[in-house]
Amino acid sequence: MTLIVRPATAADVPDILRFVKALATFEKAPEAVIATPALMHEALFGARPAAECLMAEMGGEPVGFALFFHNFSTWTARRGIWLDDLWVEPAARKAGVATALLKALARLAVERGCLRFEWWVLDWNERAKDFYDRLGAVPMDEWTVRRLEGDALLSLAAE
Repeated sequence: MTLIVRPATAADVPDILRFVKALATFEKAPEAVIATPALMHEALFGARPAAECLMAEMGGEPVGFALFFHNFSTWTARRGIWLDDLWVEPAARKAGVATALLKALARLAVERGCLRFEWWVLDWNERAKDFYDRLGAVPMDEWTVRRLEGDALLSLAAE
């Protein structure tokens, strides 16, 4: 079967949301997904898109996606690409889909003058970490992610 990686279109929103929900379930947080088709459409295809998405298809059927956006490094004064979500349907795994999506993103990063291509991986996802290691990605173990959300965010904003 032919594997195609292409930019997502507005017609892909239902599949993108389906993949986001599948990823959240895999990551043991299905209740965390509050995105709706309208919100996802606005985020990806609205007047000021917040992110972009690549779709992977095999035999004309969507089998995976990579949702990403630009970040920025003050140290380099250049943009980077931040991969927010990567998902490949279980039936399509081991067919090169994830590799094809990551290669396409790496090419985009180079074409756009980005110096970095980064993402998170859960500590317990050994298969993913091994896969990323084989690609040459290095862990950023000296950094710890911090997050403000919900009441903590509202409280700080109100001070």
